[in-house]
Amino acid sequence: MPAKKEYLTSPGQRAIKIATAILGGYFLSITFHLFIATLLPTDGRDIVMLTSTFTLFLLWGILMILPFFSKSAWKILGLYILLTILFSIIIYLTR
Repeated sequence: MPAKKEYLTSPGQRAIKIATAILGGYFLSITFHLFIATLLPTDGRDIVMLTSTFTLFLLWGILMILPFFSKSAWKILGLYILLTILFSIIIYLTR
């Protein structure tokens, strides 16, 4: 028995959710780890960059799930873009 049409998302929303999950989650994970690395002294930056290979994958996996929980992919996309820009500005200003 097929699902009711009212519970299904449109193909456009589905494409935005997939793109937000993959690209937005990846960029947000990278900028978050670079942000953490800029807050630490120069000795701590190496540690963050070494451990980021594991923690970046975990954070990216979590951020890939979040767009599929929301009804509107545009809100999550906007949040991911806003946080990525915020982290990027802070990284730029602290260098």
